Amino acid sequence: MTCFGLTGRGLFRPGLALTLAASALALSSSPGLQAPARAAGGGVTITSYGHSALLIRGGGATVLLNPFQAVGCAAGLPEPRVSADVILASSRLKDEGAQVARGRFLVRPGSYRVAGLQIEGIAAPHDRVGGRRFGLATLWRWKQGGLEFAHLGGTAASLKPEDRVLLGRPDVLIIGVGGGAKVYTGAEAAAVVRELQPRRVIPVQYRNGSPSPSCDQGLMEPFLQAMAPTQVVRGGASLSLVPPLGDQTVIQVMR
Repeated sequence: MTCFGLTGRGLFRPGLALTLAASALALSSSPGLQAPARAAGGGVTITSYGHSALLIRGGGATVLLNPFQAVGCAAGLPEPRVSADVILASSRLKDEGAQVARGRFLVRPGSYRVAGLQIEGIAAPHDRVGGRRFGLATLWRWKQGGLEFAHLGGTAASLKPEDRVLLGRPDVLIIGVGGGAKVYTGAEAAAVVRELQPRRVIPVQYRNGSPSPSCDQGLMEPFLQAMAPTQVVRGGASLSLVPPLGDQTVIQVMR
């Protein structure tokens, strides 16, 4: 086999080989050429806007989850009017799929390639009655910053066996825990966590801010109680995660 004139038929020349090897080493050390490799891994920074809206930066992309209007259970919270490469919404309901942010808006199930990310959307009932009350929601899976994400921020339905296969074992699971007609209760969310065995869990969709009297979601504490004795780490509105995350499940409470 001939390899660019360096080997085969007596064409190997030590001087030329050394020159090309040195050039290749110099190119591989170039910061500009290493940037894509660093962008593919290196972790993420996550910012919470409350309810189930999270902005995830890393891997050369920015992903916004569930932008909301400040109505219903999201009343009293500042709306996330930010920019992102891609917006992943659980549904078109105002509290988890409002088009208040700038970016490519995805809400339907399917396979997408956006900003270098491979994103999979999986259809699931939004409620416990097969979607007859609130229709279908979309569960999301993607890899960013070297971490596998699963976003279940808008469903109350049990996972089907095929859902568990498609979601795999996430590094980071975002899951609603506040209960009500279209969100897991604390016990239901804990059962899903035990099924998927994620390394980090970020609970969302629980009562905070100044929700309207019609908000049917409760507090986060029943979920934490159902997950005992799992380690709980409490933080503020932002955190950084860098792989590897270890093998044990840790609950990461944001604001």
